[in-house]
Amino acid sequence: MNSFVQPKKHLGQHFLKDDNIARKIVASLPPDARSILEIGPGMGVLTKFLLGFKEKECYFMDTDRESIQFLNAAFPENTGRFIHADFLKFNLSALFPDKFVVIGNFPYNISSQILFKVLDHRQQVSDVVGMIQKEVAERLAAGPGSKTYGILSVLLQAFYRVEYLFTVNETVFIPPPKVKSAVIRLTRNEREKLDCDEALFFKVVKTAFNQRRKTLRNSLKTFYIDYERGELGHLAGKRAEELGVEDFVSLTRLAI
Repeated sequence: MNSFVQPKKHLGQHFLKDDNIARKIVASLPPDARSILEIGPGMGVLTKFLLGFKEKECYFMDTDRESIQFLNAAFPENTGRFIHADFLKFNLSALFPDKFVVIGNFPYNISSQILFKVLDHRQQVSDVVGMIQKEVAERLAAGPGSKTYGILSVLLQAFYRVEYLFTVNETVFIPPPKVKSAVIRLTRNEREKLDCDEALFFKVVKTAFNQRRKTLRNSLKTFYIDYERGELGHLAGKRAEELGVEDFVSLTRLAI
């Protein structure tokens, strides 16, 4: 059995090697978390600290068979917790019938897809602590009026409180990425559901930002929106990046 997992470029693997940062990431989990899923455990730098929580139910999922083999050998008393599977395709309800928390050093090439799946399972995923590309982290935490504010910012902030926790330098990874990383935390808010058609809300937000330099009156032409009926005339001349979640909810309620 190899004592080292070869990072694979096609999987976007950059293994964290700094225990202090790993400890800090794990410490960012909510203390009352009982069920935890780590995505992309790699060589187990977060895993070993998570396994220290004897009272918590932890599972670890990786698409890299070599990583799973390594972890089974490194932590033989936890065989069965290491799952060789693709998080993006996995039936999470089969593993967690109730609420759970997600943690991980997310591969850059699929970090947004991971967060979209979290959104799809927002009634189950109560919290997320993830390391992603710094630029993406800043975008997710940005508010209206920021040039980095975008589709995923709005969709996540509709259901989660997004916190930019700290920046991580390139030098603590094997191999070092070409950009800085950052750790974010998502905490489920009180909103059970939006006060509008949620599927339509997603479409309105995506359409508005796909032509973000245009005003809403022009970017949302594919929908019929009577701005005056909803007393939202002040929004028609704005751009997507200027609107908060509640503004998009109000627009969606008028959209046909």
